[in-house]
Amino acid sequence: MNEKELIQELITRSRKAQAIAWDYSQERVDELAAAIIYSLSRPEEASEIAKMSVEETGMGTYEAKVKRFTGKLPQIWQEIKYVKTVGEVERIPEKGIVKISKPVGVIAALIPSTTADATPVFKGVLGLRGRNSVIFAPHPGAKKTTIAVVEKMREVLRLNGAPEDLFICIEQPSKLMANELMKACDITFATGSHDMVVAAYSSGKPAYGVGVGNAVVVVDETADLADTASMVRLSKITDNATGCSAENSLVIQESVYDEFLQELKKQGGHLLNAEEKAKLQKTMWVDGHLSREIVARPVKRIAELAGIEIPEDTKFLVVEETGYGKEYPFSGEKLSLVLTVYKYDKFQEAINMVNNIHSYSGAGHSCGIHSFNEEHIRALALNTKTTKVLVRQPHRAGNSGNWFNGLARTFSLGCGTWGGNVVSENITQKHFVNTTWVSEPIGPIGVNPYTEEEIFGDIIKRVKLLQH
Repeated sequence: MNEKELIQELITRSRKAQAIAWDYSQERVDELAAAIIYSLSRPEEASEIAKMSVEETGMGTYEAKVKRFTGKLPQIWQEIKYVKTVGEVERIPEKGIVKISKPVGVIAALIPSTTADATPVFKGVLGLRGRNSVIFAPHPGAKKTTIAVVEKMREVLRLNGAPEDLFICIEQPSKLMANELMKACDITFATGSHDMVVAAYSSGKPAYGVGVGNAVVVVDETADLADTASMVRLSKITDNATGCSAENSLVIQESVYDEFLQELKKQGGHLLNAEEKAKLQKTMWVDGHLSREIVARPVKRIAELAGIEIPEDTKFLVVEETGYGKEYPFSGEKLSLVLTVYKYDKFQEAINMVNNIHSYSGAGHSCGIHSFNEEHIRALALNTKTTKVLVRQPHRAGNSGNWFNGLARTFSLGCGTWGGNVVSENITQKHFVNTTWVSEPIGPIGVNPYTEEEIFGDIIKRVKLLQH
């Protein structure tokens, strides 16, 4: 069979399973979802999956991947378990509105190699709670891990009397298979490369895609420098910087620049000189593309490939930069243990740097600021083209939602129209359902209950109007 025929066979199986799930109650989908997350977040299961992921991809760290299962997945369940996804989910009497939640159908879930372990669980569970079926398209370089995770979720379904084909994984993934899947499904949730996200939006079917990361974080003169450096280290080294939310660039106020670099050094940051920076640049970008050989690899491995000697206690590399764009590749997303630092004088320069960097890479995704100056925080939020501004937080840990903030817990982040996405928030449970709005009259039909003054107020006295 060709790719189209293979996908059609999977779609047929998936729709058959989804038809059964259509009649599930809220209690039933919640039981299944809780069983999946609880089963896979236990230490023994998390350990097995984490080991497999590191061995297959060579990316990230065992410890971080275990924590993704034992820490992040329970966080997600704690948040979504209260969100109704079946039948009547909201009633607004004063507006005569009742909202009814229904499935979207068959979901195509594109899985990246960097989070091939936990992303299938996230998309699978949220899809299941919406009474949908999910077909997973793994990254070819991480298919063993994704297939194993999906099989574990299928096993939980079998043990609890649900059709295992609510979750199906493509066993021989390719771009052609993924493209055919996106054309045949009801909606796509694309997490992966920029090209794959573009393909999702070009498939002819609805899609949620996430944009490029490249988080830029400002450090002003009011920041607690030691605390900030500690948070940067924590965020940067987690899973060897696989996450698109890990700090890619810091924009630092010049009066604290040197002192802050010393704080980064205390945290394991090693500042490269001009010659070392040139060697690293040549190693990281091959024919204008980021090399997979450095993505989420240990810092010693990166230095070895670049021919750079680094201290034994180095945890991440630091490079100084002044510009942005193709001629300054360190201004882009790096997905590696490499941190770019910039210097600014006036705060408007910091805002400009964030926007300039994002105009090259990462528009819409996020920025952050370590500051106790409310005017600076507000100015950054008002004048940057980003969907999230994180204040005094480790960027990676906070951007996808955490116990210490109010953002939705997720593995997929919408970047708004700036990043070429249809959502400007973290992808969460509400994005995995359709909503039917039932409207009943709340007043006499054909009667406007408001006067012109109540509708327009004194605005019409302040604006110019058409003259006849």
